[in-house]
Amino acid sequence: MKLIVAIVKDSDDAAVITELVSQGFRVTRVASSGGFLRRGNVTLLIGVEPERLQTAIDLLHEECCPPAEAGQYRATLFVLDAPFFEHV
Repeated sequence: MKLIVAIVKDSDDAAVITELVSQGFRVTRVASSGGFLRRGNVTLLIGVEPERLQTAIDLLHEECCPPAEAGQYRATLFVLDAPFFEHV
C-alpha cells in the first residue's frame, strides 16, 4: 500500500476529490494553510495500491490545472510506503 499526501490549493480540492472518488480512490480531506500569506490549502490523504499509484498521480496532474503562475505550484505530492493498513 502507498499513501499519497497531496497538498492542493483549496480552489482545486472539489474537482480533485470528485475525480478521485469517481475513479474508486478513497480520499480523506484535511483543511490546512501555509505558504505566503497563509493561503488556503487542503491536504488530501489517498491510500492506493502500488499498481494504481501512477493512475492517481496522473489524475492529480490533470485536475490541478491550469498551471500556476511562475514560481507557484498547484499541488505538492508526497508518496509514502504504508506497509500496514486496516479498517477498524
